[in-house]
Amino acid sequence: MNKIFTSRRNFLKSATFGSAVLSSSSPYSKSQDAKGAKFCNSIGVSTYSYWGFRRKEFRPIEKCLDIAANQGFDGVEILQVQMEDFSPSYLQKIKKHAFLNGLDLMGFSTHQDFVDPDPRKRRHNVEQTIFYIKQAYELGIPTIRINTGRWNTSKSFDHLMENRGIEPVLDGYTEEEGYEWVIDSIGKLVGEAEKAGIVLGLENHWGLGLTPEGVLRIVDAIDSPWLKVTLDTGNFLEDPYERLSKLSAKTVLLQAKTYYGGGRWYTLDLDYKKISKIMQDAHYKGWISLEFEGKEDPVSGCKKSLSLLRKAFG
Repeated sequence: MNKIFTSRRNFLKSATFGSAVLSSSSPYSKSQDAKGAKFCNSIGVSTYSYWGFRRKEFRPIEKCLDIAANQGFDGVEILQVQMEDFSPSYLQKIKKHAFLNGLDLMGFSTHQDFVDPDPRKRRHNVEQTIFYIKQAYELGIPTIRINTGRWNTSKSFDHLMENRGIEPVLDGYTEEEGYEWVIDSIGKLVGEAEKAGIVLGLENHWGLGLTPEGVLRIVDAIDSPWLKVTLDTGNFLEDPYERLSKLSAKTVLLQAKTYYGGGRWYTLDLDYKKISKIMQDAHYKGWISLEFEGKEDPVSGCKKSLSLLRKAFG
């Protein structure tokens, strides 16, 4: 009997040693993978890339899913405002449609405005965003894009773009108050996000999210693992690479802008190999979501963009 136990101990010791050797020498070990094989990010597309707020024929989410699958994207980010039906049955229909197309629903792009002196309006935006979190949960989407909102002192969005995204503070208020409103409002959302298992991604958008410092001020103040950054490559009009680098370590989703045919408001000549290196250095392994903003036909523009992004991130 003792011989049996001794043999068993020897076998286990040799098996443990063998597995240790395998883990240290195998081409599939973590150390070798980190030093050797290049990581390839999954490439998705936002439904916004096809619809763009103005192309009526591309508004149906199902149509966008079909095109994305045919073009070879790995997943789709849904623009919430593009949806015309929010019923539970429709959300399940969309989820099934994506699944049958072999697509992941990986992002949910939403809008809100917390830069408002009226606490009732801020509360409404909080409640609306909780509604979006529930929609994302029903769709099986793991992250949603959120905004700070802005002062709305520009005549129009076109006017805001003419001013490079900069607008004056509302008369009688200060930027400090604006940050307090935003931090308080988003702070009310992280608990709801945690319960749903959904990561909020604060975008470097217009308003108080115009600069990396502004985004980090909010994210760091709330200090929750359920609040990260949705990093938009096209929203830093000056010094984009330096600014993208400042947010890369906290990024949960990278939105990649392209402008084939020229941009609607502006055109940026972005070096995606350089951006890929920035994200690689930050150990980013998440999704790349195309946001096509060119004047070219969106189907051909998105096809070219996918090829560009595959070369940079693949």
